[in-house]
Amino acid sequence: MKLIGMLDSPYVRRVAICLKLLELDFEHQSISVFSTYDQFAKLNPVVKAPTLITDSGRVVMESSVILQYLATLAGPGHRLFPTRPDDALRAARLSGLALAACEKSIQIVYECNLRPEEKRHEPWLERVRAQLLAAYGELERDVATATLPTEQEQFDAADVTVAVSWHFTQMMLPEVVDKAAYPHLQAFSALAENLPVFVATPAV
Repeated sequence: MKLIGMLDSPYVRRVAICLKLLELDFEHQSISVFSTYDQFAKLNPVVKAPTLITDSGRVVMESSVILQYLATLAGPGHRLFPTRPDDALRAARLSGLALAACEKSIQIVYECNLRPEEKRHEPWLERVRAQLLAAYGELERDVATATLPTEQEQFDAADVTVAVSWHFTQMMLPEVVDKAAYPHLQAFSALAENLPVFVATPAV
């Protein structure tokens, strides 16, 4: 399999870490949707990161869709998603909030970095910031009452998604999301980022 995309994307990094947790063989190609657009388009004309190219040559997009497929390849002793309804509901809520925070973080980054300042729409930006803070506020409350993993082998897709999303936002928008206001998220992310699989998959 081949994973296409840059690890500075939280979506690409999410998939890469989960591939490693499942101990699935894959080749990572750091191809940008911006600086190497034409090269990416030759592999996937939609130019969507992450892109997974299976051993049979089929192209799969969207990190959550890719993870659903990868979960079917998991060997004994490996899993990405819980099977008990209560655990599955908790994982779905954590993932949804973390992915919403990712989406809003990226919207702010794109608006501020790609759009000329005189063309930015501040009321829209303020709305997106409010959505971002609301997502992390809900996530902080959930994480504060959850039993979170402390060992690499205990991580599932939801745990990876929470850790990767928080790290991305702190890397790109620390002035918007004050880490001191979210101590449980900050502590969990710090723990995750020190695990071998996260260290081996840096957000660069």
